[in-house]
Amino acid sequence: MYLDYWKFDRLPFESVPDPEFYYLSASHEEGLTRLIYAARMRKGSAMLSGEIGCGKTTLSMVFVRELPIEKYDIGIIVNPRLESLEFLQEILYQFGIKDIPDTKVKCLRALNERMLANLEAGKETLLIVDEAQILNEASFEEIRLLLNFQLNSRFLMTIILIGQPELIKKVKEIEQLDQRIAIKYHLIPFNLEETARYIIFRQEKAGGRGNLFSDDAVERIYEYTGGVPRRINNLCDLSLLVGSGTKQENVSKKLVENVISDGALF
Repeated sequence: MYLDYWKFDRLPFESVPDPEFYYLSASHEEGLTRLIYAARMRKGSAMLSGEIGCGKTTLSMVFVRELPIEKYDIGIIVNPRLESLEFLQEILYQFGIKDIPDTKVKCLRALNERMLANLEAGKETLLIVDEAQILNEASFEEIRLLLNFQLNSRFLMTIILIGQPELIKKVKEIEQLDQRIAIKYHLIPFNLEETARYIIFRQEKAGGRGNLFSDDAVERIYEYTGGVPRRINNLCDLSLLVGSGTKQENVSKKLVENVISDGALF
C-alpha cells in the first residue's frame, strides 16, 4: 500500500465504479445530460454506448443519484444474458416484486400493474439495462414490446440501454426498435487535456496534497491508454505503487515507461 508514502487518504485510482470519483469530461457530461433528459421528459427509451473502460457503468450510477428517489421507481439489470421469460422475471425482481410469476403473460400483467401503481403515486418507472450488448434477440424484442406500454400518449416506463459499441450494431439490425430509441449517445475517451485534469481530480478526491505526475508522464499515460479512464487508472495506480517502492519524489515519464515495459498492465 502506498497511501502513507504519497500521503493519500484513499486509493486514488481504483477501477471500481465509484460516483464520488467520477470525472465529467465534456463527453461524459453530455451523456449524463441526455440520460437525465430522457428520464425527466419521459422519452420512453435512450441508449448510451462506449468502449470498454470508458465509464458507462459509473455514469449510470451518477445518473441514478441525480434522480429524486421519491419520484422514481428504478430497476437495474447488470447481467441481461437471459432468456425471454427470465428477462421479464428479472425486471420484476429488480423492481422489488417478490411473487414472481412463472409465465410471460403473468409477468407482463404484473409489470403493467406496477407501472400503473407508480403513475397513480406520481412516480416514474425507470429500467436500466447495463451490458445490453449481450441481450439476445428475444430480449430485445421484449424491450421493443415494453415500449408499447403507454397511457394517454405517454410512456409508462423509460428504458435505458447501456453497452459496448456492439450494442449500436445490434439495435440497428432491429429497425422497429432502433426507430423507437429517442436518445442515443456514444461516450468517447478523454483527450490529453481531460486526461491531465482527470489525474489531478482523482488525486484531489483521494486527499492528495498536490499533483504527483509530471507533464511528460501525463503525456505518456495518455499516449499509452488512449484516454480510456480504466486504463488510466491501472497505469497510474501501478506507477504510484512502483514509485513508492523505489522512493521516488514524483511520477516521472521514466517511471511510467518502466511500469509499461514490465508487462504487468492489462
